[in-house]
Amino acid sequence: MAGDHLDKALSDPSAVYGQPSDVLGDERLSEAQKVEVLRRWESLASSEAVALEEGMPGEDSELLTDILVALGKLTGPLDLDHTGPSKAHGLPRSAIRSTGKS
Repeated sequence: MAGDHLDKALSDPSAVYGQPSDVLGDERLSEAQKVEVLRRWESLASSEAVALEEGMPGEDSELLTDILVALGKLTGPLDLDHTGPSKAHGLPRSAIRSTGKS
């Protein structure tokens, strides 16, 4: 059952959680799994931000900020000076400090 929950959370985080901070309180996930869910959500939100920039309709851009705040609570300060190679940039793994917990 936990695998199904994780799979759904990774595939569509907003369908499982109302807001990024809800991921932090999910006791079914390890800290590493929470980071992966938030990274996925960040990737999706970044893609949506690019779509908005290109004139496509989308949701509130505050979501990306909320995701980064939640990730920072899990892993400590993020290195936002580094971005991914795509137009959506995304948050590279090197920007997230591992806590060593799983």
